[in-house]
Order: sequence, then structure tokens, then C-alpha cells
Amino acid sequence: MGALDEPLTKLVGDRTAKVLADSLKLRTVGDLLHHYPRRYVERGQLTSLDELEIDEHVTVLARVEKVTLIPFRGRKGDRLEVVVTDGRSRLSLVFFNQGWRQKELKGGSQGLFAGKVGVFNRTRQLVSPDYQLLDADADAGAAQQFAGRLIPVYGASAQMPSWKLSLCVETALTKHLSDVGEPLPAELRERHDLIPLPEALELIHRPRNQADRERAQERLRWDEAFVLQVALAQRRAADSALPAKPRRAREGGLLDAFDARLPFTLTEGQQKVSAEIAADLAGEHPMHRLLQGEVGSGKTLVALRAMLAVVDAGGQAVLLAPTEVLAQQHHRSIVEMMGDLAEGGLLGGSDLGTRVALLTGSMGVPARRQVLLDMACGDAGIAIGTHALIEDKVQFQDLGLVVVDEQHRFGVEQRDALRAKGDQPPHLLVMTATPIPRTVAMTVFGDLETSVLDQLPAGRSPISTHVVPAVEKPNFLARAWERVREEVTRGHQAYVVCPRIGDEEPADLKAAKGAKKRRRAEDELEDLTDDAPDEGAASDERRPPLSVVETAAKLVGGPLAGLRVEILHGQLTPEAKDDVMRRFTAGAVDVLVATTVIEVGVNVPNSTVMVIMDADRFGVSQLHQLRGRVGRGSAAGLCLLVSDMPAGSAARARLDAVAGTLDGFQLSRIDLEQRREGDVLGQAQSGVKSSLKVLSVLEDEEVIVTARTEATRLVAEDPGLTAHPELRTALASLLDEDRAEYLEKG
Repeated sequence: MGALDEPLTKLVGDRTAKVLADSLKLRTVGDLLHHYPRRYVERGQLTSLDELEIDEHVTVLARVEKVTLIPFRGRKGDRLEVVVTDGRSRLSLVFFNQGWRQKELKGGSQGLFAGKVGVFNRTRQLVSPDYQLLDADADAGAAQQFAGRLIPVYGASAQMPSWKLSLCVETALTKHLSDVGEPLPAELRERHDLIPLPEALELIHRPRNQADRERAQERLRWDEAFVLQVALAQRRAADSALPAKPRRAREGGLLDAFDARLPFTLTEGQQKVSAEIAADLAGEHPMHRLLQGEVGSGKTLVALRAMLAVVDAGGQAVLLAPTEVLAQQHHRSIVEMMGDLAEGGLLGGSDLGTRVALLTGSMGVPARRQVLLDMACGDAGIAIGTHALIEDKVQFQDLGLVVVDEQHRFGVEQRDALRAKGDQPPHLLVMTATPIPRTVAMTVFGDLETSVLDQLPAGRSPISTHVVPAVEKPNFLARAWERVREEVTRGHQAYVVCPRIGDEEPADLKAAKGAKKRRRAEDELEDLTDDAPDEGAASDERRPPLSVVETAAKLVGGPLAGLRVEILHGQLTPEAKDDVMRRFTAGAVDVLVATTVIEVGVNVPNSTVMVIMDADRFGVSQLHQLRGRVGRGSAAGLCLLVSDMPAGSAARARLDAVAGTLDGFQLSRIDLEQRREGDVLGQAQSGVKSSLKVLSVLEDEEVIVTARTEATRLVAEDPGLTAHPELRTALASLLDEDRAEYLEKG
């Protein structure tokens, strides 16, 4: 075991090591050295307090402006209120029964304050924060430690504030910096003018100035980019050795017959992407391609043509959909597009045709048995379904292509289980309108071949999107319901989307209950002063998200009275869901109040307006997908994003971004900026487990592309990295068991 693999217990003691492990997942010396500062502040440079986010653990550098000791009424105890400032905004610090801190926290003193940002009486505050004063009359050691250089501010926790973490890092640097190995080949460092790794680690934690920090970050970006690219280059080399059966459409076959029946001409983009996919299908190695296209750009048509080409070549194709509603919709629309070509072997079916099977979890036993038989014997050239397709009992005669719709709804495990049903690895095509952050990252890293559909077919109408600030301007919400009525009067239909169904206790409500209990335990914070909020005043805790059941009832009895309103959500029986969708499609329902069950694939051209309630509770990709349900016909679409969040908040900024563009890939990059890219080599879909600490997928594309070239060259020359032991060690550290298995599955 190397020195950097040494447990932190030996470095900082059992108690501190346990806090580091439990709160920050830092367990070894190497983990600690690679836990880089999130930002730096200069002595005397105050933190901008108006940028603090609620519920975030922060460390701020601020100046004490006012200190007030307030006795509790009618009982023992007091609370100390300290107001700190950056010269423009203010933040309240609250301490219970700690009046003695008045002697330390004097007006004008400057310090680092760490805690979780909360809110009381609409004022942001830190309750019982840790702090360290940096003034000359404060602790001499602390002042000396931070004098004359940048102050690192680390990602910290309530139990481990930034400056305590800084002391641990100092100890690790002093004892173990000389043990740090060098994963990058010397010639690569020379070509790109990179400093040695030990020097980079010292400068990232102990920068004397901004130039030091930038030199360290440049080197560490290369470490992350290059080691990741080596892992991906090894996988690409392994994939290129896998055999796959070439699948070429035959002249005069099923695909030609289908194309001849199309009542329109393919767009230039559809023709180009179809050619790219056809070339991949004709290859001797498995295709692994992302088809990214705007909502309504014709991705399903392109995918269907690929499936028909595979059937032409004697194979079978599968379309995996995330919900039964979408699977049924795909099956219905594909059968309609194909006509008698979807009735191969049946009376009245085309001699060139095949069968299009539908498999979902709710199917009856007889129908299910017949579908399984059709897939196993090859009569069903195309199978469409949900997760039911992944079950062990599902077999295929010759599976040649797997198409995954809305790939972010499925994990690698699920996709891999379906691909394993082929005798040889089948080709894989994943489709999305708005890639999740991890997919954008993998596209930048060059690990996904990407085709983009950026043209809308003729006849599709634009969608205008607007934010409706329900609290600030309630008349805007009233106008939204008037617009719904106007569209229905013109013969059109509408969607109203809510975050939850209505008969379950939402997570927000559970959290609110827990918060109330905690606040009671903290000396009954609302005591109890004249400052306590009035009953009915704006609450500090967010209300539960709006529900389908309650919203539908209010609309029927209020602004949409007299209209035909129905509900749709995931807890309805499959028969009920299908019945509602059929009646909505037929125009027998004016307004459909639904959850995100309608997010993808639902195609009702007569729907022209969508109102999304509590829109800030949805992700960027979800919002983009949802609004794609309107404007699918000749009439223009309208999407209204209703939110209680105030102007200037991060949530409103996200909604404004969605309203400002219809470019799904641009929105996915905005999503990436806010959520991070997730674990590029693992299953985390967004920033919870990011394997990137310094490297930015959006800002460092040039480094990533150059690193790919370098990594591909090195792996070609030395596939096993036998001449690069330190790189092998870095790779092994990056690829834990789960990530290694993930890469194996692709």
C-alpha cells in the first residue's frame, strides 16, 4: 500500500478521520490531497453575501456590523444576533444561550463564518455557525496562517468547516507531498508545458497568488482529462475488437417499400443522419450512437428506418420506451405509418412485411404469451415495449438493433441486459431531445458517436414559452387560464402539468415536518418575539408541490368550469391511462391535467397550450420535453411556466433560460453548468458523484480533445500501460470496481 493510500486515522486521528469520512467521503491521504479548494479569497476581500443559496453549507469572509443580545420572554435563556456584511448585503448569525460570544464578535472585526444557510422572517441566516476571526487581536496563529496569501475555501460540512479542513490538508502536504507519484509521461508534460504533480498539489492548496493557482489548475485539468481519456481509449480498443453482424437494407426490400409510402420527403437532416446510421449498421463492430434531435424533429422516423433496415437484413430490432403510455403511443404510430407492412404473415399483410409486437408489464397472460412466441421465433421483426422487454423470459431469434428512447430514463444495467439477448452484441442507438449532463460530457469526451437533427419537418409550428410569476403577478396566472379557455374555444386542447399525483405525502412535506421538529428543539426559535411570522404570512418552508388531483378539482370548480377536464398519472390502471389518452387524442377531452407521464412521445397535434405548475420543481430537460407536447400541428404552441420563485433566484434563472431558447442541446449545456456532469465513468446521472474536480466539460473542451489524441496514441503503443506504472496506479484509483464494470458494459 502506497503512502497516499494510508488511512487518515494515522494522519489526523480517529475522531477527525471519522468526520472526514462520514461527511466528505475522504478516507485516505490521497483523497484529502485531491480535495481541492472550491474557491479562494484574499485577506480583506469580503464574500458576496447576496449569492448564497438556501440550504447550502458555506464559508464566508465577512465583517461584523452589529451584535445584539435578546433575552427570551418569560423564561431563562437568550439569543445572540450578529449581523455580518460584505458592505452591500447582510447575513444574520444566531447563537442560543451563548451571550459570552459578544466579547469575541465585536463590531468591525473580520472573520470566516461557516454554517448552513437557512431563512427566518425572509432573512438569510446561519444558526450557531463555526467561525474564526482574522483580525490582529484575534488568535495570533490564525492571523499568521492566512496572512500574505490566498485563503483556500473548501467544500466543507457542518461538522468540518473549511479552516479545519485546511489544517488537515496542511498536515498531509507536510508529511506526504514527497510521496506523490507522476502519472503523466514526461514527454507529454514537456509538450504541453505542465508542472510536476507534487508542485501542482502544493500550489492548488497553498497558492501565493492567482498565477500559482492557474498553473496548478492547468496541470490538474490535464491529469483528469488524460487519465479519463486513457480509460475510454482502452474501452474503445476493446469495443473495436468485438464482432457484430453487418445489417444492410436490401434493394427492393422492406425499407424501400416503407419509403415509397411516405407522404412527405425526408428533411435534409433526416437523410444525413439516416446515412450515418446505415453506415454504422453495415459495419462489423457494434454501433454505439446518440441521436440528439429537437422535440418533433423526426427522431422516431429515423429510428424506424434503421429498424426496418435491420429487419431487411434478417434481424430483429427493439425499441425500449420508459413508460407504458409512450410504448403504446410508439406502437400505435409505427403501425399506422407502416400499414400492411406491419402485418407480415397475417391475412391481408404485405409479403414484404413483418410484425410489430408490443410488450408491457400490464398485458394479459394470453396476449403476452403470443408476443413472446412471435419474438422468439422471429415473426416479430420489431418489438416495442417497456422494462418488460428486459425480463429473462424474453428471447429473440436474432436481435440486431436496440433503440433506447429517452436514454436518461434507463440505467446502463437495463440497456446492457437487453443488449445481452443477442448472440453477438447488437447495434445500439440511443435517442434524446435534451441530453442529460452526463451525456453531454460523454459527447465532449468523444465516447459517443453523435448524430444531430436540428431541422423541424414542414408543418411543425414554433412554441413560445413564458414564465408566469404567480406570487409577484397573480393576474398573470389568471390570464394563463383565460388563454387556456381561448384555445379550447378555438377548437384546440390543453395540458396542465403538476409535480405530483396528490394522494401521497410529498418529500417536501416530510422535510418541512422534520424542519419544524428541529426548530422546536433549538430553543423554540419562533418564540416568541414580535418578529415571529403571522399566521398566514409567507412561510419559511416551501409548501408541498401542487398535485394533479387537487389542481384538477380547483380548475373544474373555478377558472376552467364547464370544460371537459380529465386527469392522467402513473397510478391509474393501464386500461384507464389508455382510455384517457385515446379520448384526449380523439378530441373528447379539452384539458388534460397530468404528471410527467406525458413528458415524451405523446403526440396530439391539436394540443396548443401547456401550463406547467411549480415549473421550478422540474429539471431543464423535463421542461423542454414537456413543452414539446404542444405545437405539434399547424397551430402555434404556447407553454406557460408557473412559479412562485422570486426574480433573481437560481430557479427563476433556469426557467428564464428555458423560455429563452428552443435549442435542446443549448439547454442541456445550461443544465450541465448547474448540475455538473455526474460521474463520467459511473452511473451517477448528475453532479452527486462527479469524477471531475478541476476540469470543466464546457470550458475545457480543447484540453479534453487534445488529451484524447494523446491517450489514443499511448494506448495504441502500450495497451497494458506496462511502461507507465504510475499511470496504471492512477487509472486503478479512478476505476473502482463499479466504474470498471460500468465501462465493461458501455
